[in-house]
Amino acid sequence: MSTILFHKIVFGPIKSRRLGSSLGINLLPDNGKLCSFDCIYCECGWNKDGRSDQTIPTKEAVFQRMQERFLQLHTDSIPVDTITFSGNGEPTLHPDFPEIIDFTLMMRDRYFPNAAVSVLSNATMTGRKEIREALMKVTNPILKIDSGLEEYIRLVDNPVGHYSLKETIEHLRLFNGNFILQTMFLRGTIDGRRIDLTCKESVDPWRDIVLDLRPREVMMYTLDRETPASDLEKVTVAEMEAIAAPLRAAGITVQVRG
Repeated sequence: MSTILFHKIVFGPIKSRRLGSSLGINLLPDNGKLCSFDCIYCECGWNKDGRSDQTIPTKEAVFQRMQERFLQLHTDSIPVDTITFSGNGEPTLHPDFPEIIDFTLMMRDRYFPNAAVSVLSNATMTGRKEIREALMKVTNPILKIDSGLEEYIRLVDNPVGHYSLKETIEHLRLFNGNFILQTMFLRGTIDGRRIDLTCKESVDPWRDIVLDLRPREVMMYTLDRETPASDLEKVTVAEMEAIAAPLRAAGITVQVRG
């Protein structure tokens, strides 16, 4: 397993298959992982393997580094399509996340007025009003539901602490469709159990969730890098396109990435 950690608060821009030229923001430890999920496919590895560094940068350090890097990129005329909060775990766990979002929007308007601001989140913190309101301010709140079955979510995403798919759906409903739903599709063996996120039992209730919430876009993707769990398999673009077809027929915008 090859683990990818982001060792800076601001990194890139990097070429993202979903977001273009993406300037990353990591609000989590430089040399560790901190997440409310422990996904079997996470490029950052298992939570237990990333505990050597649990130090979260202060908001002042985030502000300083953003200001320095944004000015440098602007001066060098390096294009930025999106400013993306991702990094070594779940960005909304940072205690000053709402204030950091406000600062980012101000810096975006100053240096990259045409850039989007995106947050890649597993949606576990959307039950908190201040987190939800901060996510509603950004261009692309990209929020995760990997299956229509909570049982599969628990196998694939390994929530840390309390998790309820029903509650997550209710929290996402408060966005009134102004969010992007992100879903991973894979198959493989987990603790001796065969699982397939393209199967009817997983996909049918997932489609029902999409049609209920009607996000402005759905991002469907599959494995692209090494994973902490072994025995996982990519699914094909053709399989995902077949899953997406009824959603597109219902007027949902769907982006498929293999």
